[in-house]
Amino acid sequence: MNRRKIYEGKAKILYEGPEPGTLIQHFKDDATANNNEKMQIFDGKGVLNNKISENIFLKLGKIGIPTHFIRKLNMREQLIKEVDIIPIEVVVRNIVAGSLSKRLGIIEGEPLPRSLIEFYYKNDKLGDPMVSDEHITAFGWASPQEIEEIMNLSLRINDFLSGLFSGINIKLVDFKIEFGRLYENDAFRIILADEISPDSCRLWDTTTNDKLDKDLFRNDSGDLLEAYNEVARRMGIISKKNKTENTGPVLIKG
Repeated sequence: MNRRKIYEGKAKILYEGPEPGTLIQHFKDDATANNNEKMQIFDGKGVLNNKISENIFLKLGKIGIPTHFIRKLNMREQLIKEVDIIPIEVVVRNIVAGSLSKRLGIIEGEPLPRSLIEFYYKNDKLGDPMVSDEHITAFGWASPQEIEEIMNLSLRINDFLSGLFSGINIKLVDFKIEFGRLYENDAFRIILADEISPDSCRLWDTTTNDKLDKDLFRNDSGDLLEAYNEVARRMGIISKKNKTENTGPVLIKG
């Protein structure tokens, strides 16, 4: 079936949806790092991210977080609402890691005194530079009211995800999310878009601090696919008896 491609990013492709106001979000097996300087294909990664993100978005919807998710279509695709993406990546940090450790010279793994929210301008050519709310309002990417709504939603999402992962012996170190404007008649509202998966979160085992996220690929420090499988197993998404390698995961029905 020929479908019109709307957009292709590092890990997903957006196609025209079956109805006006909808898109199909396809999860690829590609893994990228260092602003696309490093790339590798992991067979089954897209299937895992699709199911993990679906599980999380459904749970967030049940606590009143508005999202673009409508339903899962198949192993790799979701039906989503079409939104006007705000060109800002929102990073919520609970523990020092990654660029924060490098920028401020703080040892990775140090708990933060409170959760921090950072904004990054979505522009691959510029390396997604960090920006302030002053930049965001000055360049018209979002209004002060929208920034406040985004921050409130981000903290609610962080609270929920921290509890969710803590319950399966995983630390939520930090995560990246995106938001969009959903237009309804003559009005619009801010809703969560994109995905939430080990591609966009730093996840560490609570007991060992072993990494269960894309840092394994970034740093050549472990088996990315096995880590993603482990997250899915702990979430109850795939069978604990099933050990997948390069054949893709076996999903639990339901």
